[in-house]
Amino acid sequence: MSIKVLAVVPARMESSRFPGKVIHPYRGRPLIWYLLNDIKRSRRIHQVVVATDSREVKAALADYDVEVVMTKRHHRTGSDRANEAARKVGGDIIINIQADNFGLKAALLDRVINSLKVRPKTEYATLGRRITDDAELFDPNVVKLITDKKDRALWFSRYPLPYLQNLKKGGHVDQWPFIAHIGVYFFRREALKKFGAWPSSPLEKAESLEQTRILMHEKKIQLFRTQSQVVSVDTKEDLKKLDSIY
Repeated sequence: MSIKVLAVVPARMESSRFPGKVIHPYRGRPLIWYLLNDIKRSRRIHQVVVATDSREVKAALADYDVEVVMTKRHHRTGSDRANEAARKVGGDIIINIQADNFGLKAALLDRVINSLKVRPKTEYATLGRRITDDAELFDPNVVKLITDKKDRALWFSRYPLPYLQNLKKGGHVDQWPFIAHIGVYFFRREALKKFGAWPSSPLEKAESLEQTRILMHEKKIQLFRTQSQVVSVDTKEDLKKLDSIY
């Protein structure tokens, strides 16, 4: 039986720190185009769509080979928007890829997809990498996580995890292998449906982290580690980070 893999990139215009970020021009193209181009190099993803409620986003992508799925305006999270898109176009494994993950390697996505195909009991998965400096560790825009001995997520937070009680002289990252979360979520179709039906928990709202909804419902999220340095663009000043990638 063939397994269809769908990649969904939720795109909205209302970024608080960088309004209109997803279609901001960078070297003559909408910013989101570069992420989509990275994803399309995958050998395991069958369909890539942008899920948006914005006619402006759809119009900006009209001249490119991009499939746009129009969704409802009000969604709690990107994964909820991806759920609506998946209901419209189908898919057995759905990947929600946040629109600011620049430099994402297609081979990394393929590695996780291959694993999910041979491990059917894995319902949810995500990506993480080692944090390399203390400034990044204490940046609330960099989400941190801790795992169990099987590399399944125990918790995510914008605050450093874990807290080092007996901190020695020197940097935090030299004393513990802190992990940064990369905003990519892998779902089985039924698992994504469950996610969309669950209410948001107070902790999800407090941290503004959608993945904690899964943990609060006692489900496991498998972490796949990478050494790739995926770049996040949160402000216009961050655009210069892309010069070393594209």
